[in-house]
Amino acid sequence: MKKMLKSKMKDLPEAEQEKMLNAIEKNPDFFQSVAMEVQAKMKEGKDQMSATMEVMRKHQDELRKIMN
Repeated sequence: MKKMLKSKMKDLPEAEQEKMLNAIEKNPDFFQSVAMEVQAKMKEGKDQMSATMEVMRKHQDELRKIMN
């Protein structure tokens, strides 16, 4: 799974990739629910980027806490 995530984040610097992977490993339930929300938005007809941005904005406070 780490390899798949790293391939999706290939444009990020290595330090940022590790920070993100650590956050995902420590908070799998949060990221699972975000992924499910993004998928639901995509089923409503939104493209992946729009759906992701909408869900991330909705959870931005919690995401900030997790990333710091």
